[in-house]
Amino acid sequence: MDRYLIMKDGTVFTGTAIGADGTVIGEAVFTTAMCGYLLSITDPSYYGQIITQTFPMIGNYGAIEADAESDKPYLTGYVVRELCEVGSNFRKESELNEYLKKNNIVGIAGIDTRALTRKIRSQGVMNAMITDSLKDLPQKIALIKKYKVKSAVEHTSCTVATEVNPIDDTHKYRVVLYDFGAKKNIERMLIKYGCSVVRVPYDTTAEEALKYNPDGIMLSNGGGDPADNVQVIAELKKLNARKIPTFGICLGHQLLALSYGFATTKLKYGHRGTNQPVKDLVTGKTYVTSQNHGYAVKADSVDTQIAEVRMTNANDKTVEGIDYKCAPAFSVQFHPEACGGPKDTEFLFERFVKLMEENHAER
Repeated sequence: MDRYLIMKDGTVFTGTAIGADGTVIGEAVFTTAMCGYLLSITDPSYYGQIITQTFPMIGNYGAIEADAESDKPYLTGYVVRELCEVGSNFRKESELNEYLKKNNIVGIAGIDTRALTRKIRSQGVMNAMITDSLKDLPQKIALIKKYKVKSAVEHTSCTVATEVNPIDDTHKYRVVLYDFGAKKNIERMLIKYGCSVVRVPYDTTAEEALKYNPDGIMLSNGGGDPADNVQVIAELKKLNARKIPTFGICLGHQLLALSYGFATTKLKYGHRGTNQPVKDLVTGKTYVTSQNHGYAVKADSVDTQIAEVRMTNANDKTVEGIDYKCAPAFSVQFHPEACGGPKDTEFLFERFVKLMEENHAER
């Protein structure tokens, strides 16, 4: 069956229907990742967005739900050049198209994803609609133009606090993980590096977080405009004053920056993929990183009395990491926990643990 991708500027791409039935509107973005498509589909940071995979064939190893980064997908729609109908992998649990239908994800295949990607790169991220009909096109375009990603954190965070694993001989440090739409592997990595994790909702107050007597605070990834989270930023300011070791990833990086009075800005088309080069300005090393974000901390807003920019994107020089001078805290824009991407920066979890060790020693 024919299906259409209608862009905000009126451009129409014609393809075939995949996934669930229906019409959806979202923010059209692209990811250059060549593997790990299920990790992208289940990353809560894609809330409200239509993902375009630039790699031409998707679905070649089916769907493996054990690899999912969340309990369900939060993306709005899915766009591929060619959908593999029969995946080949000994761990496969179903075909990707079945997985999309099961999770009510509307998709389209068979369009020129290269042309779509070039459009987004040249004109910037824009809203789009996936639909089975071009009837009433002017009205559809009007709806597309009105769309805005809202309440992403509210819709992707957990709703109750959960003690994931207790403190014991091998997990000595209690970490409060703020869930802004957290990928599961952040939790797994904290446990791997000797932490007892308490996962809390996005609206947890500083007072509630402190009741767990945390050795560290972990601020997770998530979707939407970071500046929309006014109440979260206010609570982080209170936690900052307690000088608790803090580590922020992606949205957590942006929210920590905002809580210290810095500013964020929306990028033209964002960074989404597993091959983003990041340079450490202290060591001179460059790392290949996995990223998924549409906003960034403004470099000229970072108060050098409070913090310093530690890492930058080697392509466009945007801020990729901040070290704080006034507290035992640091943050990065990329994903050091990424499963489908490079593991070059996994050492940052060790750095976080070391901060907690040093903080204990000073008490």
